Amino acid sequence: MRLTKKGHACVRLEREGRALVIDPGNFSEPDAAVGADAVLVTHEHPDHFDEQRLRAALEANPAAQLWTLRSVAEQLGAAFPGRVHTVGHGDTFQAAGFDIEVHGELHAVIHPDIPRVTNVGYLVNGVDGVDGALFHPGDALTVPGRPVQTLLLPVHAPWSKLSEVVDYVREVKPRRAYDVHDGLLSEAGLGIYGRMLGPNGPGTGGAEHLHLAPGESASV
Repeated sequence: MRLTKKGHACVRLEREGRALVIDPGNFSEPDAAVGADAVLVTHEHPDHFDEQRLRAALEANPAAQLWTLRSVAEQLGAAFPGRVHTVGHGDTFQAAGFDIEVHGELHAVIHPDIPRVTNVGYLVNGVDGVDGALFHPGDALTVPGRPVQTLLLPVHAPWSKLSEVVDYVREVKPRRAYDVHDGLLSEAGLGIYGRMLGPNGPGTGGAEHLHLAPGESASV
């Protein structure tokens, strides 16, 4: 399948003429969800869920459907009856020709004073016969407990620190890790994280660490 970075935490997956978009938020490219056959949203924070952009995408394609947790589904379900599906940890479904598993329940702790919201991650299976082809954890360091080929790695957030990011990759043990959740990093910051996650830093425990700029694509 083809993986395209659409800015910050948003990616577009394409296979056999169909497109699946995960987390089109307000740091993503404005047209990130346009033309998608299906959209997945991990949680309600605006850098992952931009309501107006998502409404525009669903209106532009009457066949497009959305899978997400209850807090997001409640905001869109009435406007798009039968097209908005509520999911939670342990659920499985098919979207745009991809087999999806849902893992995780809560957003990472930002600070004890800030209530935690629900967060789910999506494991994409069934791509060319490969299970665990790609995992997007949203805003949590969820370990799906099964092999992962490509991990979308949240490299920087108010809720994380570098040691946690490094240890997370090592625990998941993917073949490769692509940066996501990097919208708050400058070019200098991206360079520092690249060094720390590469051979000149603590590293990822053997996983290949990769970075895509917004709009860039790779085959995974």
